[in-house]
Amino acid sequence: MDHDVYDGDGYEGADASGVYNGMAATRLDGVAWQKSRHSNSQGSCVEFARLPGGEVAVRNSRFPDGPALVYTRAEIEAMLLGVKDGEFDHLVAG
Repeated sequence: MDHDVYDGDGYEGADASGVYNGMAATRLDGVAWQKSRHSNSQGSCVEFARLPGGEVAVRNSRFPDGPALVYTRAEIEAMLLGVKDGEFDHLVAG
């Protein structure tokens, strides 16, 4: 079974609210997706949404119906601190 996206009910990796990593982003009802004001003119960017349990979902705005990756607050905080410190600058350097 492919666990990247699961469209059924009762996925064993789901938390009490039914949220799990790789679920279809469209199944995250009532969340407010946000992208950077620095996204390109076509709006293609990474989008984030805070979930009711405090976790953060991430999706690709080019594929809004695709999977959402779900991270803990601590994981997002570590990533943001690394970005601010320039740890990932080499990924976009020419």
